[in-house]
Amino acid sequence: MIEMKRTAILACLMAATTVAANAQHTYDVSVSNQLKREVNNVPVVWQLPIQGVRSALVTLDGKEIPCQLDDLDGNGTLDELCFMTNMKRREKQVFKVTLSEQGEPVKYEPRVYVEMLLTNKKVKEENKQDLYISELKVDRGVNPYWMIHHHGAAFENELVAYRIYFDHRQTVDIYGKYHQQLELRDTQFYPDAEQKAKGYGDDVLWVGQTLGLGTLRGWDGQKPTMVQDVEHRSQRIVSRGPLRTIVEVKDEAWVPQPGQAPIDMTTRYTLYAGRRDCAVDITFGRNVNDYRFSTGMINVKNSTEFSDQRGLRGCWGTDWPVSAKDSVGHKRETVGLGILLNSSNVVEERPADKDNYPFVVAADGQRLHYDIVFCSDNETFGMHSEREWFEFLKRWKEELESRPVVR
Repeated sequence: MIEMKRTAILACLMAATTVAANAQHTYDVSVSNQLKREVNNVPVVWQLPIQGVRSALVTLDGKEIPCQLDDLDGNGTLDELCFMTNMKRREKQVFKVTLSEQGEPVKYEPRVYVEMLLTNKKVKEENKQDLYISELKVDRGVNPYWMIHHHGAAFENELVAYRIYFDHRQTVDIYGKYHQQLELRDTQFYPDAEQKAKGYGDDVLWVGQTLGLGTLRGWDGQKPTMVQDVEHRSQRIVSRGPLRTIVEVKDEAWVPQPGQAPIDMTTRYTLYAGRRDCAVDITFGRNVNDYRFSTGMINVKNSTEFSDQRGLRGCWGTDWPVSAKDSVGHKRETVGLGILLNSSNVVEERPADKDNYPFVVAADGQRLHYDIVFCSDNETFGMHSEREWFEFLKRWKEELESRPVVR
């Protein structure tokens, strides 16, 4: 199981009773906010203690709370339950969780959305593609970048949207919004003029060959290198909501640098409802302590930088969101970017160069975790200056580091 370092809480299994006749198992779960301030949209993630679960019910003070069951490995068995909560400072909440071996998950109103589509050349409109898929795997030498609409899986919540390039770059790119709403089903990452006039969002960052926002790459001792020498590459939608979406990228038999032994790498991107940050969880097929990798952020043109020199880094800047030849119909976009690594994984925080704010990083044996986040100055609900953005990043780190892993 990939650790989901996502909650600002301390969760404890308090008691359990089983009603055999109804094949139901009921648990009391205690959740405590350890911070001296309110926290909202807090994900609570719990690995299911029993097998055969078909449905779940979560209540707080007798009121039903939307929840989600996920099959993470695709074997047909549900593995995890998640739900979300808002908490006052130092507040303790006790949830009643009922797991049932009958029925099917409740269809709550979706707060996230994810899509993968093959490019349909018979459809000329970029926002009306119709060949939806859930997974694609390609062999060495095949570049699926132009086979996939918007060049890879795209996912969103009410606040933000991301996409993952399906090629040797594997860049994390972003889509900024004006209003809090789900809109990728309508725009498919490419809003038309009418949609823009109605206030739909758009691509707000040109990434090129850079690290984009938190892309993991190789490291040759001087610069980041692409995820190039790969036997098989795949993308898969693991979870579609209603509370979180998970996109998985696999690189099989990747040779990061010439002469190194190949490794298998699985990367999962998890986005929760109501949160602008995305968790990045990477699992390697074996111990890679002696390997070095790179990640970081694009150096947005004329951007200013923030760093606490302990894994938190951000920038605020303005640039065209597309290449110069494609700039017609676009405007310059101002964005704030952020990344948070565990300081133990940071080998070196490198000075900014013309392309990136880079880190050299190492894994913890077979695992590496970090978080990425962004805002767009277009937002009617977000931050609009570097001062606001850098203060947000400090609070964001405090919240993430003040909450333990829920197992």
